[in-house]
Amino acid sequence: MGVDSRGFDPARMSPLPRVFVIASRQRAVLQPVLDALAWIVAVVLAVWSRYDFESNRVHWGHLFVIAVGAAILQLVVGWAIGLYRGRWRFGSFEEVAALAEAVAITGAVGALVDLEPLDRWVPASAMIMATAAALVLASAIRYLWRLNLERYRRDGRDPDERVIVFGAGEGGLQALDVLLRSPDGSMLPVALLDDDPGKARARLRHLKVLGGRDRIGEAAEEVEATTLLIAIPSAGSTLIRELSELAGEAGLNVKVLPSVPELLGGEIGAGDIRPLSDADLLGRHVIDTEIDSIAGYIAGKRVLVTGAGGSIGSELCRQIHRFAPELLIMLDRDESALHQVQMSIEGRAMLDTRNLVVCDIRDREALDAVFAEHVPQVVFHAAALKHLPLLEMWPAEAVKTNVWGTNHVLDAAQAVGVERFVNISTDKAADPQSVLGYTKRLAEQLTAAIAATAEGTYLSVRFGNVLGSRGSVLTAFRAQIEAGGPVTVTHPDVERYFMTVEEAVQLVVQAGALGESGEVLVLDMGEPVKIADVAQRLVEQSKRPVRVVYTGLRPGEKLSEVLFSPDEVDRRPKHPMISHVDVPPMPGHGIGDLLVQAGREALVQALAARCRAGSPASADAGQA
Repeated sequence: MGVDSRGFDPARMSPLPRVFVIASRQRAVLQPVLDALAWIVAVVLAVWSRYDFESNRVHWGHLFVIAVGAAILQLVVGWAIGLYRGRWRFGSFEEVAALAEAVAITGAVGALVDLEPLDRWVPASAMIMATAAALVLASAIRYLWRLNLERYRRDGRDPDERVIVFGAGEGGLQALDVLLRSPDGSMLPVALLDDDPGKARARLRHLKVLGGRDRIGEAAEEVEATTLLIAIPSAGSTLIRELSELAGEAGLNVKVLPSVPELLGGEIGAGDIRPLSDADLLGRHVIDTEIDSIAGYIAGKRVLVTGAGGSIGSELCRQIHRFAPELLIMLDRDESALHQVQMSIEGRAMLDTRNLVVCDIRDREALDAVFAEHVPQVVFHAAALKHLPLLEMWPAEAVKTNVWGTNHVLDAAQAVGVERFVNISTDKAADPQSVLGYTKRLAEQLTAAIAATAEGTYLSVRFGNVLGSRGSVLTAFRAQIEAGGPVTVTHPDVERYFMTVEEAVQLVVQAGALGESGEVLVLDMGEPVKIADVAQRLVEQSKRPVRVVYTGLRPGEKLSEVLFSPDEVDRRPKHPMISHVDVPPMPGHGIGDLLVQAGREALVQALAARCRAGSPASADAGQA
């Protein structure tokens, strides 16, 4: 007979399971026939039992008409509601619910017909019993059918990977279904693990939970597994890192299900099971931002994004576009970047509309003209210079863009009466020690200063390193590995916070709704990650003999980033994972003389002094 497209060979099975497997290919025909037979059997048994199994009391002619009529009615109703048209997955809760609906309708109609036109050819109580029996029989047929198919599909194929599924919840159940139904049969589930003690004796699809994460190594040896599948869509990056390390020690490959936002509430498919990504290991956080419910302030409004062609800005534009603003104005000094973001949003890039604005935020007059033309109601300020080592060498350029440019955008926004202004900051602005940190701290203070006089809401949002951004450390590591190494890390203990660009942008959008004017919102980004561990993990994944070399911390670089300055108080009044902090205001006239200092060192010292002068601690010291 041969191996079929699902990857199993019926010839290898015992006769009964072989019948189930072969019959499954004709299920579209056999299933309604079996349901009809279930009704016939149910009616006969119900009536016969109603007469205490005394055959001479049964009017077999009437019984035959009622039974066949119920069977035909079941087919008609089932077809009408989609039960026999493949609308639901075989054996799913949805299909069983549809079956129950069809059986109930059939039983009710049968009882009414028996009551009036047929003048009770069978007892009324028998029809009630028959309806219940038909549902039980039809459901049992489905259960046994699915049971045997799943069991003997496993026995009848030779998989490429033997999989331990970690997670015995809904994600694990869906993963098992996908693996057992996969057409190529390349992945075979052989064991279940879960840390929940309440699931210690649970069984899913005939697989028993063998324990928690501490048994990964033992279970792998016991069932000869080759792969660990983390089947928890809500798993954060910390859990995934821990499980991947344990799996690596056991010699297992690791695969995951997508995160909850990636699934978008849909069911898991075979294509969703994938190898670990950087976001899984570093930037996957369990954050319930409820972005759809809080982004109403964007719908129907004129929204302007500065730095629209950058990593954060372009993702902002894509997410804002989902909420149907009246107009999305995308501003950037890089025309090629604007071309790319328009293409990603609209599928075309004709560059022929006025909402694409080529403008440098350093140019106050040009910026004022853009705001006067479009009169935006909401502004997201993402334009900035961000590469720490370069800005240490060229601090004047950082001042021109990150400080003066931000002040230009703030003034232009206030002039046209912007309702909400969100300045995008960085964790390096907390207790700053670099040119990047100083200039972004001053940008936060400028935003807080204008919040005191402007009518709208002006605030900042602060987060860590963004996965997938241009020039990120992971991109550099991969390029070094491809070139044969070495991979360069500044210090073995240096650590950073990581977020995916999608999470960072969700926080930015939410900040516009939750934050009060003058505040800085800070996301709880979990535990920081050691960069050396990241580098080593990437080297191990590459299977190449690449060295990791430590080069020493660069000027302005911290060993560990912090999310708050020493004088900032962590308050979380509205969301358990979003902190609200206050920063001291810095009026625009306080930054106009920053470039009068001669030389790089003098400017860096001036930036540091300006940040310290604005802190509450310094103010208190001065008063003393």
